[in-house]
Amino acid sequence: MEFLEKTLGQVLRENAQKQPDHDFLVYADRDLRFTYAEFDKRVDDLAKGFLAMGLKKGDHVGIWATNVPDWNTVLFACARAGMVLVTINTSYRISELEYLLKQSDCACLCVIDGWRDADYVSIVYELVPELRTCARGALKSEKFPFLKNVIYIGQQKQRGMYSFNEILLLGQYSDEKEYREIEASLDRNDIVNMQYTSGTTGFPKGVMLTHRNILNNGLGIGDNQRLTEKDIVCLPVPLFHCFGLTLGMMAILTHGSTAAIVEWFDPLLVLATVQKAKCTSLYGVPTMFIAELNHPMFKMFDLKTLRTGIMAGSPCPIETMRQVIDLMYAKEMTICYGLTESSPVMTQTRFDDSLEVKVETVGRQLPGVEVTIRGEDGSECAAGVHGEFCCRGYNTMKGYYKMPDATAQCIDKDGWLHSGDLGIREANGCFRVTGRIKDMIIRGGENVYPKEIEDFLYTMPGVKDVQVVGISSVKYGEEVGAFIIRQNDAAISEEDIRDFCRGKISRFKIPRYVFFVENFPMTASGKIQKYMLRDDGNKKVKELGIAT
Repeated sequence: MEFLEKTLGQVLRENAQKQPDHDFLVYADRDLRFTYAEFDKRVDDLAKGFLAMGLKKGDHVGIWATNVPDWNTVLFACARAGMVLVTINTSYRISELEYLLKQSDCACLCVIDGWRDADYVSIVYELVPELRTCARGALKSEKFPFLKNVIYIGQQKQRGMYSFNEILLLGQYSDEKEYREIEASLDRNDIVNMQYTSGTTGFPKGVMLTHRNILNNGLGIGDNQRLTEKDIVCLPVPLFHCFGLTLGMMAILTHGSTAAIVEWFDPLLVLATVQKAKCTSLYGVPTMFIAELNHPMFKMFDLKTLRTGIMAGSPCPIETMRQVIDLMYAKEMTICYGLTESSPVMTQTRFDDSLEVKVETVGRQLPGVEVTIRGEDGSECAAGVHGEFCCRGYNTMKGYYKMPDATAQCIDKDGWLHSGDLGIREANGCFRVTGRIKDMIIRGGENVYPKEIEDFLYTMPGVKDVQVVGISSVKYGEEVGAFIIRQNDAAISEEDIRDFCRGKISRFKIPRYVFFVENFPMTASGKIQKYMLRDDGNKKVKELGIAT
């Protein structure tokens, strides 16, 4: 692969010059679209508006929003003006936002009304009460000394906040000299984005990513889907997350493709978008694909334009992948594996891989990325031996923002990024993920890999979704616990689950505890929070008095 030694802004401008009338962003539910040329102009206006309102090269700009049409405008305007976009999880609440604004040193916050039961505007006013009395552009926050401006993404006026359209208008009448000088001074190795780890454990850390990191990762990801300017990629995954930003927008940008964006995940809206926009690629975490496949109106939609896509973000059930290939026509569906710190993709299956490779592995390393499995002593594991996923290459983050010790724990002296994930390398060069190091269950000295049991239970009739965790045990240290969502209220019992396992998997792998649930606790990016399942399981076992 020939690396792109450019900035996001340069690649966007080249596309706008090469195919000005080609669609870049499409919202099929409201017939809204921007061509490459229209979007390029909007980005210039916003970037100049940022500078006119007092933001400077190197400033951090936060965005707290769902996949609204101007989310990407903010991303590329920051990239063009030399600023760093700080993406904020849409599920955050007041304490989490307070932590992020302080830790990231945000100079500006872009915010929408809210999402679900959270009123973002009210939360911002509670954290920054000075907004209610200060003039716009004159904010002096006692709690957040770096924060100088808040921009409201919407039509209404909000006290102390600029409206988005005001900034665009300001940019249209601003001098371009400073803007062009800044743009010319930018380097591909500049930090362009800070993504905060999901925070499923401990405090979130700001992962510093460069233009070179995410552009080249997107290039490799798109190559493995055979994307071209003719492809239309349906993105129902959140843009604040690396899945939406890098696997999605960067793969689309580097191949001159079109993004058909869904503002927030709704299986019916995704199916409708694929049909109306004639999407050729569809992204999602496994739970999204499961919801789409099981929607009562699924058979009403014409999905025959689908060819490829990505299923990632959490372990991919074998049966779900088979259904996506057979029922959704995505014969070239791929699986990606990685983490935010690796920009994020390390490995990916290829469009022409066999069904076995697609459903049982996470593919091979991306070009330009070294991937290895390492043992506890740091040595490389032989094929078939469990160890920790590690990678090295252009995709390695610059580090965690203001956390040098945490960075040193993650990236060793030889430049290897340690993932914390367990896996094996097969003789053919493909990799398998077997779980998180901290998710591995140790029962009486036996190592149990949750994904192995999950993949097996997915094949049982009546099981829609399953997650396996370790439940504390006095006798064995840990026992296997399975949390199961039934398929259409199937009449399966705890004992049915165990009967299905007997004789088919090792006795120590058979779930000692089975809990039937309606859904799993998840982050906004679709990652299942296993630590919450584990805590809930331990609590239930204790209440029932059946702990071993």
